[in-house]
Amino acid sequence: MDSLLALEETYLARLNNVERRKYIHKLKIVKHLYVKGAKTNADICSRFNISSPTSIAMLNELIAEGLVEKQGRGKSIGGRKPELYGLCDRSLFVLSIQVEKFKTRMAIFDNNNQIITGVQTFSIELTKDLGALEQVYAHANELIQASGIDLKKLVGVGISMPGLVSSKEGNNQTYLLTTQTPESLQQLLEHRFGKPVFIQNDAKSATLAEYRFGLAHGRRDVLVLSMDWGIGMGVILDGKLRSGASGFAGEFGHIPLVEGGALCHCGKRGCLETVASGSAIVRNAREGIKAGQNTLLSKLSDDQIEQLEPEQVLSAANDGDQFAISLLAEVGTNLGKGIAILIQLFNPELIILGGEIAQAKQFLMPAIQQAINTYCMTQLREKTSIVVSELGNNAVILGSVATVMENIFESYMELA
Repeated sequence: MDSLLALEETYLARLNNVERRKYIHKLKIVKHLYVKGAKTNADICSRFNISSPTSIAMLNELIAEGLVEKQGRGKSIGGRKPELYGLCDRSLFVLSIQVEKFKTRMAIFDNNNQIITGVQTFSIELTKDLGALEQVYAHANELIQASGIDLKKLVGVGISMPGLVSSKEGNNQTYLLTTQTPESLQQLLEHRFGKPVFIQNDAKSATLAEYRFGLAHGRRDVLVLSMDWGIGMGVILDGKLRSGASGFAGEFGHIPLVEGGALCHCGKRGCLETVASGSAIVRNAREGIKAGQNTLLSKLSDDQIEQLEPEQVLSAANDGDQFAISLLAEVGTNLGKGIAILIQLFNPELIILGGEIAQAKQFLMPAIQQAINTYCMTQLREKTSIVVSELGNNAVILGSVATVMENIFESYMELA
């Protein structure tokens, strides 16, 4: 039987009003089970205000379509325990692509967030022009073909990337600029893949992953900082992911912090990103090596120094390199100053640090906390916990899966 999300638009146009309402209810049920996990029939009836026979009938149809299955029994308040209904493994698939400044990671996930292909990494430099686009598509297409999945069950592609990303417009205003084409970046990608494509800023993808699957789950006021070559932030206020009027909310890394500081790639000087990011770590490490600092990193060749990555500085710090440790502590101090501002602006209950740089928590956290103690009001800082993400390097790529799965249902509801 055809999958609920693999039906053609022409089929949907032929539905009468009763059939259309049922179709929309089925979409809502599938989305509910994806977001909330396995639920009882009573829960579904209550959530969507439908009768038990109607709900059971639709659940049985979804079972026949291979989307839903019975998954044991729930808690009982007396009498027989009710059956739980959840999404079948491998009933739907999403291609998730995490574009970074110098590499791209991608994997195919099923609807229960299980990785089908393993995460593949490719060296692709992200630039302002569309040069990287064909490379990304070629590697993605090879991954799809090698996976052996039923293409009808591939419901969409989620792409996260740094920069000023407007999901509504389908464009990135920092990288992969489409000023020379009549189509948006999203439209270009949809034509290449032949599937719905959803693009999102990488920090917001990580935030959605934390909200759905990580430490922000069930919380109402949380900030998620993504710390890699740059610094991004996602904002959860009153239990909702906030994007702002243009979709650019959370550009924490581009708050001016240092008067007359280094030139940032955004065009301003002294942004937080210039003193508290992977780019800052690498720049300061190169300067120190060239100045003759006593460090393990001085063993690198000139070419290796020019190709230096933050992870190498972190590795040196883990080996006891005092120069590398001091670089990370300085970043922690600057980051702590910025976080003190955030605490006083948003009064969050939780701040989650994610990304590659957050893995250096033993060197960063003492300096971050000291700066917060110095620059933040006591009454506010005592109500905020700062933790490191438990999702690790997969936060962003998982967030792209959630972006597709949550938006694809809305897209089909609009068609119906």
